[in-house]
Amino acid sequence: MVMQDGGLLDVRPGADPGRAAPEHSGAYLATGLALGLYAGALVAWVVTGVADARVGPPAFVEGLFNPLAGPVGALGPQEWALAVALAAVAGAALAQRTLARPAALLLACLVLARSLREGIGLLHPGYRSAYSFEPLGGWTLATHVLGLLAGLVVLCVLLPARTEPGPAAGAWWRGRLSRICGVLFLLAGLVQAAWTVRLLTDGTKGAGAWLAGTVDAAVLPSADAPVTGPGFAALTAITGWLVIGALALNGQRDMRGALLVFASVQLYLTVRTVVGYAVTDAFSAGTHSAEGTLDLATTAYLLAAMTSVLVLTTGRAFSPCQGSTHSWARTRPE
Repeated sequence: MVMQDGGLLDVRPGADPGRAAPEHSGAYLATGLALGLYAGALVAWVVTGVADARVGPPAFVEGLFNPLAGPVGALGPQEWALAVALAAVAGAALAQRTLARPAALLLACLVLARSLREGIGLLHPGYRSAYSFEPLGGWTLATHVLGLLAGLVVLCVLLPARTEPGPAAGAWWRGRLSRICGVLFLLAGLVQAAWTVRLLTDGTKGAGAWLAGTVDAAVLPSADAPVTGPGFAALTAITGWLVIGALALNGQRDMRGALLVFASVQLYLTVRTVVGYAVTDAFSAGTHSAEGTLDLATTAYLLAAMTSVLVLTTGRAFSPCQGSTHSWARTRPE
């Protein structure tokens, strides 16, 4: 309240458009708890693995970014990034932020895919028996079951909790910047898909075994830890880039949360690749062949594209709130 012409003028802001509607509060709470619980399970695996390997903090930090530093626990970089993403989105959901909805749905689908892959593997008697021989087999199975339940809870409670923003809330984002991010994601997915096809058709890898390993855990047994392997990681990356990119390009939904989380994870994995190239001097060696040059160009594009998406999705000036009176919000074309 301020005084104006002898009277009181209410200048308090209206309802926060970035906050979930009161009727959806329970859905966001359940989402935060479910994702937070699964994130805690993955963090427990990381901590246990580091303690068992007796890895000090400096070596652990180096292992996070240097793929040649050696194993620093039972889980891999994909699981590390997933744990951080789950914890961050869980916090946003508990804070009732609508930005968490697309990100939580994305992570729920990913967690469900991981658990369903394990379920397919359990259809094989030999793989089921491996759980009884592994000291941590029971904990691995419990983690996958927890992921299945968490993913189902998030999808069931959050899919109906949809609130369409008003015409002035984020219209510029959905109309222009969302499409820019969508194009960047689609190009990344197409390029990565082309590289995957190239690797599967050059005779060094069996395409059938590779594809089977992406959907069947028994092909690449991992009863001692909740990991999925490089094939599943590559397929989910391609699928994520293409699906999220298509939805963002359509511009009908606010995909900022999914774009932000997926770009963050892929940027971390790309930076880790760049560090590995730097350690092995692959930058100079890669320029000696056309394929090596294309690989470096692809890595450079992913680094630039994911960074650009992060800048666009976190820019304050690109998401005007309902009723904003800033000059940029009034003059942006629709």
